[in-house]
Amino acid sequence: MKILHLDSNHPLLLSQLAALGCENHEDYQSDKATILSKVGDYQGVIIRSRFPIDKVFLDAAKRLKFIGRVGAGLENIDVAYAASKNIQLFNAPEGNRNAVGEHALGMLLTLFNKLHTADAEVRSGLWRREANRGIELDGQIVGIIGYGNMGRAFAKKLVGFDVEVLCYDIKSGLGDAFATQVELKELQSKATVLSIHTPQTTDTIGMVNQTFIEAFAKPFWLINTARGTSVKTADLVAALKKGHLLGAALDVLEFEKSSFENLFQEAEIPPALKALIQMPNVLLSPHIAGWTIESKKKLAQTIVDKIQATFF
Repeated sequence: MKILHLDSNHPLLLSQLAALGCENHEDYQSDKATILSKVGDYQGVIIRSRFPIDKVFLDAAKRLKFIGRVGAGLENIDVAYAASKNIQLFNAPEGNRNAVGEHALGMLLTLFNKLHTADAEVRSGLWRREANRGIELDGQIVGIIGYGNMGRAFAKKLVGFDVEVLCYDIKSGLGDAFATQVELKELQSKATVLSIHTPQTTDTIGMVNQTFIEAFAKPFWLINTARGTSVKTADLVAALKKGHLLGAALDVLEFEKSSFENLFQEAEIPPALKALIQMPNVLLSPHIAGWTIESKKKLAQTIVDKIQATFF
């Protein structure tokens, strides 16, 4: 089986596939046109998010049996068209769920205790204790939207804190020892913290907007380690200014390029983002929630294991 690797990953991916008898070819630089000219020779493709796997790509890949996406989501692949061609799709949310859970908790505690602003102030010679007085997680009601691999991993990290954890998901029967599953209306009536763990779909794009935010009975804190497209930044900024939102911790932004490797496609910073980055009650990181040394290995191993279980 010939496999074309379009993004670099942990070396175990290459070594273990080779041990299974696969022929690995790496091309991390060529443009899409060049890739299209040769992808028809391959039975497998491994990618992170370099470019979309669309109908044109899938039509060119005439011998393709599988696509391995070394990451959690499949939004950069035309899933329905791949299925119509009997192409197996493998992703690896199991590989970075722990990293995402830890990052979400770390962002929340940093935001509550103003560690990001306190650190910057001390480095600049300011010693402001009262201005950096924090709040405690104990006693909060944490709502999680999307209770799959990532949402459950975050809920598990909250064990040991005196918090109530609620979850909402379009699938039923997901509640467990870590979170009580409720309807969205109940979550919005109770939650003081909201963490988003949904994939990018037509239903989740723009989900966190003015109407959504104002449906919460109490002012709340928002964490988003899922997809930037889920949150309308202009509505987020407005809610922060009005006090409907107490603060936000965002690992992902609406304005990211689809490859996740760069922030902007445009030269100008959008006005909503300009306002956002000036707010002291906002914490930002560059889409690294699942980006740990350990998760790099686990993501690759998950893809190998799924390929081996299906084809060998």
